[in-house]
Amino acid sequence: MQAAALGEQPVVNKNKRHRKEKPWDTEDIDHWKVEQFQPDDNKGGIFTEESSFATLFPKYREKYLREVWSAVTKILDLHGIACMLDLVHGSMSVRTTRKTFDPYIIFKARDTIKLLARGVAITQAQKVLQDDVACDIIKIGNLVRNKDRFIKRRQRIIGPDGSTLKAIELLTQCYVLVQGNTVCVMGPYKALKEVRRIVVDCMKNIHPIYRIKELMIRRELAKDPKLATESWDRFLPKFRKQRLKTSEKTTKKNEKHAATKTTKKIYTPFPPPQQPRKVDLQLESGEYFLKHHEREAQEVQRRKQKAPEVTVKRRAERAEVWIAPEEEAAPTVEKKRKRRHTEVNGDDGTARSTKKKKDVAAQGS
Repeated sequence: MQAAALGEQPVVNKNKRHRKEKPWDTEDIDHWKVEQFQPDDNKGGIFTEESSFATLFPKYREKYLREVWSAVTKILDLHGIACMLDLVHGSMSVRTTRKTFDPYIIFKARDTIKLLARGVAITQAQKVLQDDVACDIIKIGNLVRNKDRFIKRRQRIIGPDGSTLKAIELLTQCYVLVQGNTVCVMGPYKALKEVRRIVVDCMKNIHPIYRIKELMIRRELAKDPKLATESWDRFLPKFRKQRLKTSEKTTKKNEKHAATKTTKKIYTPFPPPQQPRKVDLQLESGEYFLKHHEREAQEVQRRKQKAPEVTVKRRAERAEVWIAPEEEAAPTVEKKRKRRHTEVNGDDGTARSTKKKKDVAAQGS
């Protein structure tokens, strides 16, 4: 009040001393919106130097690339990028021209040919040229050493009939392609981070279903404006890896050893009975007197009869990969209370309260 009465200016913070009012900066402006780069935005004009990138592609992609290369040329020509397909050396290359106005579009064009070389269709690969779409190539080949384990965990990302992959795509708004030792992802920058986390965790033996559940909960919480300024940790599930105690590990080890342990053979001074030869077995079954082509036909018939059993067994083994780990529900308050106050006798199974025991002991004394 005194400062205002004397006509003195109020004390301004040192960090805000040189800040000026911005009448054009209103609340309705979205500062995070990515504006499309137009030719007028390039104040520097034509580039002084030419930039180029090249990438190799496998032999099996040659046929597809030859078919769609005219479409690739048209798409890149709209952005002022020239491209070349070299079938002799098996490579694709992109370079800037005098028509190029966006300085970053050459990196987008590089990503496009990379995705084409890795098996992505042109209809999907061309979306990388948009400003709000990026791509990420996740290398998973060196995360797991055992080949069989690697194949199982990679298949876990896809899921039965591609259901897990579809769920990831719907929740993150990304395009995901699992092929060979890499996973190609296309989508918004924030979503790429989520997909990378899911893929890497899956290769570290953490099932994708846990991350998918978390993403679904986050999506529902984002709809509530009241929770915008609050922490979501209390709503998110916490999955902890079960670690066995030393005694439990020893017990399991002993059980496994007992199951594999063979019974001790009784010593006998007599030699074992002589086993029949292959010819003797053929003479018994009558197979010895069959002709060569009849034996082959019999063998084929035996394999055909055995084939359905083997097929069913292999399908069951493949299905085991997609089964999500069982989740143990946390005990409720009532269960904890019952466990605390109730003691069950082993033989007759009658329940007797520990509280009653204490009362009887007090009366006896």
